[in-house]
Amino acid sequence: MRTTLLVSAVALAGCSTAPPQKPDDLCEVFFEKRDWYDAANRMSEKYGVPIQVPMAMMYQESSFKHDAKPPRDYILWVIPWGRVSSAYGYSQAKTPTWTDYQRETGNNWASRDNFDDAIDFMGWFVTKSAKVNGVSKWDAYAQYLNYHEGWGGYRRQTYVKKPWLVKVARRVKERAGIYGTQLRSCEEELQRGWLWRLFFD
Repeated sequence: MRTTLLVSAVALAGCSTAPPQKPDDLCEVFFEKRDWYDAANRMSEKYGVPIQVPMAMMYQESSFKHDAKPPRDYILWVIPWGRVSSAYGYSQAKTPTWTDYQRETGNNWASRDNFDDAIDFMGWFVTKSAKVNGVSKWDAYAQYLNYHEGWGGYRRQTYVKKPWLVKVARRVKERAGIYGTQLRSCEEELQRGWLWRLFFD
């Protein structure tokens, strides 16, 4: 019994880690968290989504915090009354959209505070945005607007009346560009297997 509890505790601890120490440098993020690169690379190969796009979106949404939540809502500005939305975790996925992802992918055990699941969810969402609204998987600006406003909201151009959101989407685009440049400079090293790293790192 004690062994089972210990294994469960270790497994849970592995799902929720501290944010990377240098989140502005994607190479440093992945060198610090090699398993994140492995998960992001699997996502990219599965969906054909460039790693830097969902990573830039995730930075904006949660600052890579596994248990990130939206701010609380208040009654009369004083009494706490739940959260402003059901968004949660690395990807800040809302509950209905996360449920759609689980149903469509069959990943029923997926958790929003698990990086592997969160990055896979974002790859799925980016791919859906490309299919539903014809947005390039490389277009971090339009992809973020889809992510924030939903596919219907993007088609209705609800973001036009939200200049603050347009500015944020431009920041995401800029970060995706920086992340992409950084990743190209270190991806060959990141792709080396664990045996190579054991003897040559």
